[in-house]
Amino acid sequence: MKLDLHSLHASSFPIPLPAIPYPLSMSTFENKSYRWRETYFVLFDAKKRPKLSSVVKAIGALNSRYELVDPLADDKGRIETLTVISADDYAAMDICYIEGEEVLEQAPDLVKDLKKSAAEAFPDFPLSNILTYDGRFDVLHFERIDEEFAEEEADEMLDPSALLIVLEALAKLTRGVAVDPQSGTVLNYEG
Repeated sequence: MKLDLHSLHASSFPIPLPAIPYPLSMSTFENKSYRWRETYFVLFDAKKRPKLSSVVKAIGALNSRYELVDPLADDKGRIETLTVISADDYAAMDICYIEGEEVLEQAPDLVKDLKKSAAEAFPDFPLSNILTYDGRFDVLHFERIDEEFAEEEADEMLDPSALLIVLEALAKLTRGVAVDPQSGTVLNYEG
């Protein structure tokens, strides 16, 4: 059972939730103002899956201009999905929780891809931890498309700083590791 947090009393959240500009559970994929760029992972022990209210509080505290929309929790209040919009950065992120076999099955290939970057960026990072992580946030990064600008100019407007800041916050919250699976890069480790 999914829990729609907008049906809960507002006093249960540490910061007020914004009005939702489009229907609940609408993926940013469905919003024609955004184009998907890439997907990043935050891997962690599923037992450390945070409450949605903790994620909202942590990300909301990062930047007052971040707009947090479509918050969805499971029946225990733990995060399922959340969209973060950073209009100033021409960016949006869909955060989606995944756990279990899918995460564990992909781990060996991911470890192989991360060996070089992990050793360079985080020499103390035990790559073998990834083999045991059974929880993961897929962070889908989107670019806002502005009709006024040519595609080349629009690419220059996308600022990845919001993405990097959110990945770091999620890694800290879960005591996990943020990675770019496409480039095989460890971005942040908080274990």
